[in-house]
Parts: sequence; structure tokens; C-alpha cells
Amino acid sequence: MSFSIIGTGSALPKTIQTNDDLTEYFETSNEWIVSRTGIEARHICIEESILDIALEASLNALDNAHINPKELDLIICPTLGGDTVTPSLACLIQEKLEATCPSFDLNAACSGFIYGLDLADAYFCRNREMKILVVAVDAMSKLVDWKDRSTAVLFGDGAGAAILSNGDDLKAIRLTSVGNQHALCIPWAKGNHPLLKDQETPSPYLLMDGDEVYRFAVAAICNDLKTVVKQAGITFEDLDFIIPHQANLRIIKSAAKRLKIPMEKFALQINSCGNTSAASIPLVLDEMNRQGKLKPGMRIALSAFGGGLTTGACVLEWSKKSF
Repeated sequence: MSFSIIGTGSALPKTIQTNDDLTEYFETSNEWIVSRTGIEARHICIEESILDIALEASLNALDNAHINPKELDLIICPTLGGDTVTPSLACLIQEKLEATCPSFDLNAACSGFIYGLDLADAYFCRNREMKILVVAVDAMSKLVDWKDRSTAVLFGDGAGAAILSNGDDLKAIRLTSVGNQHALCIPWAKGNHPLLKDQETPSPYLLMDGDEVYRFAVAAICNDLKTVVKQAGITFEDLDFIIPHQANLRIIKSAAKRLKIPMEKFALQINSCGNTSAASIPLVLDEMNRQGKLKPGMRIALSAFGGGLTTGACVLEWSKKSF
């Protein structure tokens, strides 16, 4: 026994910043950003808290699944962090939903949604009847250095959610991690203990080696997709869609070329949302569900990579009827 996705939801902040808007902060241009990333705009949390968009995505998913929050047996929240260190974001979502189930956060960076699916699968393997909310949310605008053009232009904020119930959608899944602080890191502030006064305090914003991440990401997409497709007993030709982590269009195109998969199979939202970290895959999944692009029996692959370094990929056979 595994799971089926019975509902999806998403939420994006109201404030939209185009590439032209970013010229107020950086020496850049729309052409420069688009040519290197494929990103044209991103949503930024200004009026909303991280909890606000996480809650909206969760409510949308519950509505799509036609279930009540009190029917939830577990809430898993893949995120780099909410508005508070503690309580966890998952616990605050539980409070707002008036749910009565266990709730916790999971940090696997941009691979978080697939890590959350794998963890949920372990609960379903107990052969228990369950309803699980996996809500992935990140507000990267709060974690990047807005003086660093090379990283700030890449990211946006958003939340995506899925309601899982007992079923047989999951056909194969693979997770990996390779510890690496150099490629991508967001340091904690060191605190203000008096004995730390002479120590250098690192800036608590994202640091990234773009070239190293690029090489890792292309290899990860290729290796993980090859593995899960083989495990599922199918070929790339059998896939109807691939939903990749929406980090950089050049990364996706490079992986597609290496795998000899036409770009038409890759579902993309990067131009309007940028890299929303753990939220990027469920954001696209919800958009496709609501547009009626997903039909029962379709085979979908998900593939992600992120800080850690982590990767995740899976193959699903969609069973939910059109929205």
C-alpha cells in the first residue's frame, strides 16, 4: 500500500517583481536575466507572512480533495524555515486549520517536496488508513542577499500542497544526499553571547557557487530520472510529463538534451515564479491539475535537487480525476 494524490493547492504572494523592477537594485537587465535563467518575474512576500501562503495552499488542497482539516492524520511541511524558529511552521499551520494531528517541518531544501512524499509513503506502508497533508513552502526573498545580483535574481516565494490518501500512485522513488557546505549554504547568525564579541559573524544570507551547483544539478536530474524510470519498469517515452525543480531553465535544457527527452515533456513555471525552492514542484503540479492537464493513467516524473546537497525523484501514475 502506498498513496494517491487526492488534492492539490498552491499560493503565491501578491507582490510581483519583474526583471525590469530589479534594475532599481542591481546593474542588470531583463535580457541578461532571461538569457541566463529563463526567469522573467517572481512573487515576493511583502504583505504576507510565510504562514499566510502556506495556509492558503493547504486550504486550497483540502478543498480540492473535498476533506475537512479534522480528517488529517499528519502534516508534513518541507521548508527551509517559517516565520519562527519555534514553533515549527507545520504546528502553526495545524493551529490555523484547527487540525488535531501530529505536525512537523522537514528541511531538505529544494528537494523537500519529494522527501516529504517519501516520508509520507513510509506512514502508508504501515497499512493504515490515513490522510496526509504535505505542504512545501519557502520565502527565498528573506534568505538571499539583495546586494548580490548573482543569487537574488534567481529566487521567488511560494507554497504548494498535496493531500495524500491510501492508494497506488507511487511507482518508484529515489532520494540522495551528498554533504556539501561550499556549493550552497545559508549560515545561522552566531548569536550575541559576550564571549563571541571578537569573532567574525557571517552574514545570514545565501552563499552559492553557481558553477558547482549547475554541474551537480544536471548530473542529478539525469541520474535520478534514469534510476526511477528503470525502477518503475518504463521508459522515458512512457512518461507523459516531467516536473523538474524550477531552478534554472539552462539546467533543465542541459539535462533534457543529455537524456534525449524533448523539452515539450517538461512542465515549466520558472518564467513567472523563479526558483521557489521546495514549493516549485507542487506549484506546477497544482497548476497542471487545475488546468485539467493531468488525466487518470498518466505517468509523471518529479525531479529535484537542492542544498545539502540533496536530490529526489519519483514516478507517479496519476489517478485523480480532472479538476
